[in-house]
Amino acid sequence: MKDTQNNTTKKYDTTPFDTKRTPPKQNLFFMPFIWGACWFLTRSGRLKIHKVNMKGLKPPYLVLGTHHAFMDFYVTPLALFPHRANYVSELEGFEAYGEWLYRQAGCLGTRKFINDINLVKNIQRVMKRKGILVLYPEARYANVGTSSELPPSTGKLVKLLGVPLVTINMKGNYLQSPIWNLKKRSGVKLSTTLTQVLSAEEVKNASVEEINALIKQHLSYDEYEYQVKNNIKITYKDRAKGLEMPLYQCKSCGEEFAMKGQGTRLSCSSCNAIWEMDELGRLIKDGESCHIPDWYEWERSQVINQIEEGTYKLNCKVRIEALPNAKNFIPCGEGILIHEREGFYLTFKDYGDTKEKTMFFSSKSLFSIHTEYDYRSKYGQCVTLSTDTNTYFIYPLEDGFNATKIQFATEYLHKSKTNR
Repeated sequence: MKDTQNNTTKKYDTTPFDTKRTPPKQNLFFMPFIWGACWFLTRSGRLKIHKVNMKGLKPPYLVLGTHHAFMDFYVTPLALFPHRANYVSELEGFEAYGEWLYRQAGCLGTRKFINDINLVKNIQRVMKRKGILVLYPEARYANVGTSSELPPSTGKLVKLLGVPLVTINMKGNYLQSPIWNLKKRSGVKLSTTLTQVLSAEEVKNASVEEINALIKQHLSYDEYEYQVKNNIKITYKDRAKGLEMPLYQCKSCGEEFAMKGQGTRLSCSSCNAIWEMDELGRLIKDGESCHIPDWYEWERSQVINQIEEGTYKLNCKVRIEALPNAKNFIPCGEGILIHEREGFYLTFKDYGDTKEKTMFFSSKSLFSIHTEYDYRSKYGQCVTLSTDTNTYFIYPLEDGFNATKIQFATEYLHKSKTNR
């Protein structure tokens, strides 16, 4: 199709991604290069790998990992050495690096926060051929270096597969390159722990609730706590730059979207409060220290209060791009994104359509939402909404849009709908 909305003759490939295609094993000839590259890229962090209850364990097994940053994809292959593995990946990775290369690296393509039956079938195929499947159930990088709540369906998947459950809990990856400012920080020590949590027999005898509790326990982390405990000093001169994206609400006056991170300071333009981010990742104001994850969770509580009081609502003019496959993003022009108690309403003219339409994404169906703070340096903050055949990347064109706040609201509204 042609991009008629932007008056260009560029043609876009609209062929849907083949989610049914059986994923190949990691290319055996690629493995020395993959391991070599991973070793080189983790060398500056002096990566230490700890293995617990892994002696004698052979594939097939399922690996669930924490998800901090792109560094995760360099640490995990080294932790699993000398075994090959398959990895669950969002389609944006396929588009960025090429489908052929991603498939050779053993990746299974999917979309975030949807029920993907074909993905489950492909995971089962990996297990049947005695492989290793790596899944990062948080499905996005850590906003402030702490673990996200995991989908309840994670335990169901473990039960369905009936293979040993292994977790990989990584430390330092977020500190080295936080999602709100990807500039790599030097001097951050990397550590990871690979643990066999349950054997196949133990999986068989455990309930879904028990499995979920164990997964939560083994995938829990707090990067700023790790930083202080290990005295990891980050001297990067712009270490607070971008921090206003996860910490968007002033802790002093409560004003939203008035925060700004510059240099080593986070400040509020409404009340002029200033916090200094020290070398150990603590925010200092008037001699008192604030733990960044505590601020983040306070913001969550404020969003919950707004929802309960009936004052939460997002109605924002947005820019939309669609990703139907691993080939290309397709511009869809401008639209309106509304978020309220029942869910999201996205009104726009989809590619190939002649008339505007409104798509509805119910709160009950969305456990969470994928967020970005400066996706590929395109248009700034971003959230995505997906169907079985498409992913829509949504960027704000006016004030009042914050990816973190939208995420908090999405997660709470889902709980309020499913716990009725």
